[in-house]
Amino acid sequence: MVEATALHPILATEIHVDIREPLIAATIAGIVSIMDHSPVGVFRHERPVSDGAHVAFSRRFGPVERMKIPAGSAARVPFPEIIDQSNLDANGEIFPDDDKRMLYKRANRLWHTDMSFHAVRATYSLLSAHVIPPDDAAPTEFADMRAAYDALPEVTKAQIEPLVAEHDYYYSRVIGGGPEPSIAERSLRPPAKHRLVHVHPGSQRKSLYLASHISRIAGLSDADSRSVIDKLMAFATQPEFVYSHVWRVGDVVMWDNLATMHRATPFDDQQFRRDMRRTTVREGDVALEAML
Repeated sequence: MVEATALHPILATEIHVDIREPLIAATIAGIVSIMDHSPVGVFRHERPVSDGAHVAFSRRFGPVERMKIPAGSAARVPFPEIIDQSNLDANGEIFPDDDKRMLYKRANRLWHTDMSFHAVRATYSLLSAHVIPPDDAAPTEFADMRAAYDALPEVTKAQIEPLVAEHDYYYSRVIGGGPEPSIAERSLRPPAKHRLVHVHPGSQRKSLYLASHISRIAGLSDADSRSVIDKLMAFATQPEFVYSHVWRVGDVVMWDNLATMHRATPFDDQQFRRDMRRTTVREGDVALEAML
């Protein structure tokens, strides 16, 4: 049996497993069972988990995204499975305030779901804390999309059940303060369409599938699309549905993207280093690749 301690009534659990150790199949199954009930799992370690151990643990849950490094770019972390969520460049220096990469990273402060702009969705994300700002700065917030759906009025559930949303990576980057992409950049990241309500595969509960990446809803005008999405986003991120995780170095937080939304919170990213590294598990049986 996997030991765990509740951190939030509905949303988060500390799972007492050292992910650096070899784990038997029954332990992995136990973690999945906990996550199906409480879709944010916290694994604590006294020091940062190595990238190799991080990747190896992630692979126990399905195919892991591998990143293609654009031509002329350098990766700070030499593992293609690691998505660098830091404010640091390839040399370990803080990005300048006006660097496009920094501007796009700040869009992660919007409520979102990882990789929803892909046709093949993300299941689990696993974020590892290597360096964090001082004084408990920059917690990450998570919202339970199943609990939010359950709490909706029945008339609203009936209205949104058939709706399909278009998720666009660059929509969130621009509204988050980043520059407009070029035509060539847009061609590399076409939007993806997903139902606004789906059945969570593990728990078999209905869940909202929301993200700041949603640009519009099929069949609705832009104004009506925005009205529906803004109301749902505001409802789903009420305090009763939200857990705020205060980071410690060595934490690895795993969350279920098919049951939650999340967001980073602001800190002084021009003064303090924040080194966070993420892996992303995807639906399906084959590891996929995507551009950074």
